[in-house]
Amino acid sequence: MKICSSDWKLSALVVILTINSFRAFSQSKIPHEIHYVVGCFYNGTTEVQYEFDAEEVLYVDFDREELVYTVPRFMTDDPSKLFENIKVFVNAEKNKKACLAVNSLAKFEERNLTEETDAPESILYPSEEVKLGVENTLICFVNHFYPPHIYVNWTRNDRPVSEGVSLSRYYPNNDQTFHQFSTLTFTPMEGDIYSCTVEHMALDRPLTRIWEAEFSHRSLGPDVYCGVGLTLGLLGVAVGTFLMVKGHHRQ
Repeated sequence: MKICSSDWKLSALVVILTINSFRAFSQSKIPHEIHYVVGCFYNGTTEVQYEFDAEEVLYVDFDREELVYTVPRFMTDDPSKLFENIKVFVNAEKNKKACLAVNSLAKFEERNLTEETDAPESILYPSEEVKLGVENTLICFVNHFYPPHIYVNWTRNDRPVSEGVSLSRYYPNNDQTFHQFSTLTFTPMEGDIYSCTVEHMALDRPLTRIWEAEFSHRSLGPDVYCGVGLTLGLLGVAVGTFLMVKGHHRQ
């Protein structure tokens, strides 16, 4: 078991325990890293998750008292079989109790430390090619922030939007910061302007990104004029030919 050193940022996160970190080998002899991570937070919450090659495959929802599998379906149809011989929830409950003691100790030792923060960055983009009147999803990706508590607000044409909005769990980065996604389901319409605003304690003012749909309109004017001109030209040829034939017969 490894306890992270005191240079960890401890304003919201007290300590992270990495337990049973070991290396496994697949049939192709490729090594894989498996980590069991327990996070203890100042606000009294505890998070437990399994990671496979730095990707989360399972986390514990203590409120619902259940395991939530995030392993991709293409790996296995029933991810619970991968952990059937491991008492994941029971061990998580034990570690949650241990977090209380760790929390108290960390608060005592870090009481006089200056709080460290990292301001978030954000980008706003659609998930698919934008087509007029076709339902799509806007993604507000917020990254590199610490502590892991942000507020995200959406607007459409400067008016607050709540319907169709979702916010993911926050995920850890390798640099001890976090990232999170907020999405908005919408139907692109001409002239609509959307914004995603992020609030975080490390920001001097809210961080806002704006997105506006752009549609390319192809003018039908030249095509219409060309079509009409071609039709009139062909009609003129036909009439001229008819008159020439008729005159020839009169002679």
